[in-house]
Amino acid sequence: MPQPNAPIGLAALEARLRQDLEWLELPAKAWVKPRIEQGQAVLDVAVIGGGMAGLAVATELRHLGVTVQVFDQAPLGFEGPWATTARMQTLRSPKQLTGPALGLPALTFRAWYEAQFGLDAWAALDKIPRLQWAEYLRWYRQVMKVDVRNEHRVTRVQPRADGLVALSVSHGDASREVLARHVVLATGRDGLGGPWVPDYAHSVAPRYWCHSAAGLQGDWFAGKRVGVIGGGASAMDSAATALEAGAAKVDLLIRRAVMPRINKGKGAGNPGMVHGYWRLPDAWKWRLRHYLNTQQVPAPRGSTLRVSSAGNSRFLFEASVLSIKESGQGTVLVRTAQAELEYDFLVFATGFRADLQQRPEFAPFAEHIRFWGDRFEAPADEQDAELAALPDLGSCFEFLEKQPGSCPGLHRIHCFSYPAALSYGAVSGDIPAISEGARRMAQGLVSQLFSDDIDLHFQAMQDYADPELLGDEWVAGELTAEERR
Repeated sequence: MPQPNAPIGLAALEARLRQDLEWLELPAKAWVKPRIEQGQAVLDVAVIGGGMAGLAVATELRHLGVTVQVFDQAPLGFEGPWATTARMQTLRSPKQLTGPALGLPALTFRAWYEAQFGLDAWAALDKIPRLQWAEYLRWYRQVMKVDVRNEHRVTRVQPRADGLVALSVSHGDASREVLARHVVLATGRDGLGGPWVPDYAHSVAPRYWCHSAAGLQGDWFAGKRVGVIGGGASAMDSAATALEAGAAKVDLLIRRAVMPRINKGKGAGNPGMVHGYWRLPDAWKWRLRHYLNTQQVPAPRGSTLRVSSAGNSRFLFEASVLSIKESGQGTVLVRTAQAELEYDFLVFATGFRADLQQRPEFAPFAEHIRFWGDRFEAPADEQDAELAALPDLGSCFEFLEKQPGSCPGLHRIHCFSYPAALSYGAVSGDIPAISEGARRMAQGLVSQLFSDDIDLHFQAMQDYADPELLGDEWVAGELTAEERR
């Protein structure tokens, strides 16, 4: 007899998933009225980015009967950071979170894992290995039949006054224009910018430093003295990568006097925050996000132990970097308030910023976007330049114009990536609430697509002529003489 905890295999899981979808009548039939422009079919929605967020929103849109194409510049299977630039050993989120499953139990990571390794293996698992998560997302894309165009780079996004958005898309040596009614930017943590480093980083030649998101390679560190600037999760991952690659020593330069120990975000990690945050007054949104910024999310315990267990690592606190310079001996000198330190190589684990100068593909509309700093005046004790640089989004994650009328069609471009966090909370990039965010995004788009074509839908209602009754279901009755008066 089969063991009760034995794995059922992916084929059996996929059969169950197909049955679930059939029982739920998903996906819905296509219903959006087709549009042709200059002989070219117009996409209902184009999604830029084929990582977790892009897959989730594209899947939910397809479930709702909307045609979607996803464009990603990475090769097949290497969308997002998991198998490319990320360097953590495991995910930071608890293993039981359902992530992008969109309410389908058979689509969860747990179902995928148990189908292959069994219930006992799931019970023994602590955190999800990073590369295993990448494998799960590849499977997700396959079983949900998401239309992802790999190695397609979007080089220009141009909103138009006629209700369309034009995308310039390059693939190999070819380039073409794609038209869509709506465009969703599912561009991840660096959604409207990219890695950020302080200005002093540019005081030395680029060969002496990199950002933690650069896809750290072991041969960059072997035998070297390495300084890692930062104390968060990415700093720990970077330091551990250098140590495990054979660095002679690694110092973490941490500006705080003590290491943050409590993840304050968990204190409100509940459905109320997920579904209620975006309806809060602006002052409360700002207050919550500013508090989280100032408290800082601590690095995971496992990531920190991965560094501290090495005998050649140091945690240097109150070590704000004041300047760096080349020594003239093939090294760099880092000056802090307490010391001058010499390193062969530096890693800036300094996060990401919304910086549209780094995204030339958004140049046609970048200057027209309204940011929070353009209209919200923060209290004196809550000033926060990082928050002020985030976009002020509308009711469907859409960009709003800084000056009304200056960029017709801007509202047809939607920000479903990390920079939406101030307007909507953490629903457009992180694992815990990505399904809820994808549903909110997709339902908003469906509403807009329907209302834009309401005259066509009304006409279709009037033209509809499939009879429910054929006329042979009854015989007309006659009144008797007595009943006639």
